[in-house]
Amino acid sequence: MLDKLIAIEEKFQSLEKRMQDPDIYSEPALYARLAREQKEIQPVVDAYRRYDKARRDMEGARELMSDPDFKEMAQEEYELSQAEMERMEGELRLLLLPRDPNDGKNVIIEIRGGAGGEEAALFAYNLYRMYTMYAESKRWKHEIANLNETELGGIKEVSFIIEGDGAYSRFKFESGVHRVQRVPETEASGRIHTSTVTVAVLPEIEEVDFEINPADLNIDTFRSSGAGGQHVNKTESAIRITHLPTGTVVECQDERSQHKNRDRAMKILVSRLYEEEQRRQNEQLAAERKSQVGTGDRSERIRTYNYPQGRVTDHRISLTLYKIDQILNGSLDEVIDALVMADQAEKLKSSGM
Repeated sequence: MLDKLIAIEEKFQSLEKRMQDPDIYSEPALYARLAREQKEIQPVVDAYRRYDKARRDMEGARELMSDPDFKEMAQEEYELSQAEMERMEGELRLLLLPRDPNDGKNVIIEIRGGAGGEEAALFAYNLYRMYTMYAESKRWKHEIANLNETELGGIKEVSFIIEGDGAYSRFKFESGVHRVQRVPETEASGRIHTSTVTVAVLPEIEEVDFEINPADLNIDTFRSSGAGGQHVNKTESAIRITHLPTGTVVECQDERSQHKNRDRAMKILVSRLYEEEQRRQNEQLAAERKSQVGTGDRSERIRTYNYPQGRVTDHRISLTLYKIDQILNGSLDEVIDALVMADQAEKLKSSGM
């Protein structure tokens, strides 16, 4: 581990030196790439420097312990430095784990009502609200790409983009089947109904990262419409893109501009095709490595929201919190932090670190 840390420190210093060269400003693309590389390894370098300082402090204290006049003070300094060194060693092990290259990207979230009819659609709206409130708490931007509402205020399906540094790293564990148990307002007997909603989470992939042959696309325009005739557009600004080789279809109709709808639809299409390609490539690996936080498969039931008990249970890590109101109002950090820690623990176990 030490050799790897020294190499990263040397790379950081090399990047720093190159970015101090005045000529670099004449090449904006190169400067941006170097700045991005430096930003990616900065946390590792900072942690390594704190680790190295603790090591040097510990060695200095060890030398002082031979002097009777300083032995007691040096012993205390030695123990403090040793504890800091051990803490930083644990942090460095986490920082050196293989990084998901998509973690820093924006995220596309697709929510669809599953089993349960209107009750599922109403809960799909609850999840959409939960995610957008969480995004707002992080000062991230969100934009709807496609929305299909019901007459009673539910959502049959919605696709939306959340833009923010590290958005995918926080939302990626939300992919799967979310189950709700509650008494519908229309239920006279007070019987609890169980409904499901599926959530798909995709990193936003730029077209330059994943090429699509234009000949493989069929692009249709149509008039957008909403529930009960809401948001009806008199011009054909809505876009439907079909990827012919895979049959993947994406619709975008929230914007009145055909150009904007086309751009968003392409972003979602590219991200879906990229995810499918990644899934194919990782299928064998995923079978061998049973992650503690689940496979991320959309058919997997990942979480239950039980209204009568005020309980939210994440089945992948056996986490139960009696905070359903706070969670549905966007307070997701406690759940997401626990999933991130479980994922890190599993990766540490698999890497043997």
